[in-house]
Amino acid sequence: MPSIFWTGKLSPTLKLLVNFSNALAWMTGSARNTAAMKQRTKIGYNGIITDDITRYDELGYEHYSTVSKALLKKTALQGKTVLDVGCGTGILSMLAFEHGATKVICGDLSEYMLIQCKKKADVLGYKPNQIVFQQLDAESLPFDSNFFDAVISGMTLGLIPNQDQVLFEMVRVLKPGGTLSISTHGPELYFEACEATFRALPKNIVLGYRVEFWPREEKEIFHMFSKAGLKNISTQRLTWKEHFNDGGKAYDFFASTSSAWWYSRVPSDKIESISQKVRAVFEQKRITEITTDVILAYGCKP
Repeated sequence: MPSIFWTGKLSPTLKLLVNFSNALAWMTGSARNTAAMKQRTKIGYNGIITDDITRYDELGYEHYSTVSKALLKKTALQGKTVLDVGCGTGILSMLAFEHGATKVICGDLSEYMLIQCKKKADVLGYKPNQIVFQQLDAESLPFDSNFFDAVISGMTLGLIPNQDQVLFEMVRVLKPGGTLSISTHGPELYFEACEATFRALPKNIVLGYRVEFWPREEKEIFHMFSKAGLKNISTQRLTWKEHFNDGGKAYDFFASTSSAWWYSRVPSDKIESISQKVRAVFEQKRITEITTDVILAYGCKP
């Protein structure tokens, strides 16, 4: 079951308002409809809500590459068959090959992201016997149990409602002795951007909407790994600031790396005008830095 209340950082007053809206979403049933929540995220990352996702690599490649490199520093992939859950455009998947993986299955809920991932693999010359592309729901992985040597996932868990189920599935498809390595969203991730966006969005439109985002504390991720049956668990929290020349560029980064799926509640004929309003708030508030807060977690299947 997804958390009803906001699990990330916000200013106290805004957090109270957001949680009131979240409680209303729970009472009306929208926050319990996890299938609809996943669908909203999916259409965002398919570029149906806005076209911000088309700049994902242009504006977010360095950001996600830094996270991916940090994750794989402690992940042994030499000679292994690897599943990448929530592969996106393939930033982590391609890096897995550089770390010695012999085969990578790239899985994502978004068809658009899988297409971008395949384009990268084609340019790099990877063959069908080395890389496979699979549309999938992380809560119900379409693979046999005890199949993969390693499962990796980059910045995906915090976007999925039933996080315990996702971890159970990742462990299920691992071979005994296999390893799980993930990066996920810490509680302060994108704090400044979330704060500005929530303040700018028209309240009559978003009232009763629980945003599909569940960042976690490091100790919570450790506990979730333990509950999933993993051993030799270790975690690490990394934080830094992304710096921008002006608020408009900060907004563009935020919208492109998140796909702006949170505009799913906004009527389609109002998305452009409201997104411009939100962007203007970033500029007026001079938001020139956005916090990155990442939890790295590792575990071994007994």
